Amino acid sequence: MSFLTGKALPRRTILRGLGATMALPFLDAMLPAASVRARAAGAAAHRFLTFYVPNGMAMEYWTPKGEGAAFELSPILEPLAPFRNQLLVISGLKANWNYIHAGASGSFLTGATRGGRNEVEIFADVSMDQILAKKFASDTQVASLELAMDPPNNAGACTGNLSCVYTHTLCWRNATQPLPMEYNPRAVFEKLFGDTGSTDATARERRLHEQKSILDSVNEKLARLRKELGPDDQAKVNQYTESVRDVERRIEKAEQQADIELPSLEQPQGVPPVFEDHLALMLDLQLLALQSDLTRVISFMIGKEQSARPYPQIGVPEAHHPLSHHSNVPEIIAYMSKINRYHVELFSKHVGKLRATPDGDGTLLDHMTILYGAGISNSNAHSGDNLPLLVLGGGAGKLKGGRHLKYADKPLMANLLVTLMDKLDVPVEKLGGSTGRLAIDTISGV
Repeated sequence: MSFLTGKALPRRTILRGLGATMALPFLDAMLPAASVRARAAGAAAHRFLTFYVPNGMAMEYWTPKGEGAAFELSPILEPLAPFRNQLLVISGLKANWNYIHAGASGSFLTGATRGGRNEVEIFADVSMDQILAKKFASDTQVASLELAMDPPNNAGACTGNLSCVYTHTLCWRNATQPLPMEYNPRAVFEKLFGDTGSTDATARERRLHEQKSILDSVNEKLARLRKELGPDDQAKVNQYTESVRDVERRIEKAEQQADIELPSLEQPQGVPPVFEDHLALMLDLQLLALQSDLTRVISFMIGKEQSARPYPQIGVPEAHHPLSHHSNVPEIIAYMSKINRYHVELFSKHVGKLRATPDGDGTLLDHMTILYGAGISNSNAHSGDNLPLLVLGGGAGKLKGGRHLKYADKPLMANLLVTLMDKLDVPVEKLGGSTGRLAIDTISGV
């Protein structure tokens, strides 16, 4: 409740400035009363994140030993040890559409059973995230975020003579409308905090031209708001605004570096030249969006299918995609596993921040369902069997973690998507080529 007035702040309190909007994180002042019941009721927002990794997996280093609660984390999954009690590793699921790299990402969230037959014939199915986005759109400013570490490419052929759209996005508004994934942190920042309404477009351009910070634009309103808040809420707002300013500063620095240090690369403004710096910005932007409830649906690709990114910083100078075609040579598979583990390490750091961010009666991680994985298992064969998948988070109390579930009858991955939709309270009878629901709460023997 407001410290001075005794009235509850609206959950969707927005501060507006010069071409800018500032949503606030969840505050005690937004609760109608300080009772435990009211606090729990005010913290019920359930959020969904997809974290996609490309080019398959070194399955020998991914699959845990043992089933049920008595499983051992594999070498790739070891970085997730701190989150074991909210971790659900799923083995044995089959891709709905298994056509080299196109089917991997093309069916990951859609459950599509096939796509186009050439580079200009484009279709799949509506993706899970977009069904959720439509449902949650009335509760948030941004229905969904579609983010990636690579620039979008929705034209030309990339794999098997099929359109590049299949390897560059996970998200489909409908069967014929793929959504581009944004990779420029500046564009994401402005989508979240820049006032994009037509009446404020000029003000937004003026703020950018004057290099005026989002926070500078709303400083007076922030100062008035702080006077209305209790000490705990003041600390939350201070921490949140410091995070916003830090992200904005890092984006500005990246733009300066793009213009001054690396002009020959013609890199778009806002995209840091160092992979880890770029990734950190994209993940921190996600954290801010979730913390302020600007969106509840995020899809993220740490790499597109066929990504040729090398990782010399971890001792793997070879390009990722060629390395993934390892001809089943043990030494090369071990080499590839370093990339797979590194992705999990980076993901784990993000999960740690989600768990460290208070959200109502718990943390962001408690109120999230995260789907992590790849659309290919054995990359050498482009295999769609036994996909490397895990579900992480408290699921707003609807997920039971700490287990490895292994399915012997090769159920379709789309069945898992349907089950997750149930958990998110947006039930659907069918998604893509799904044939039912996947039992993840109780399974024989575990």
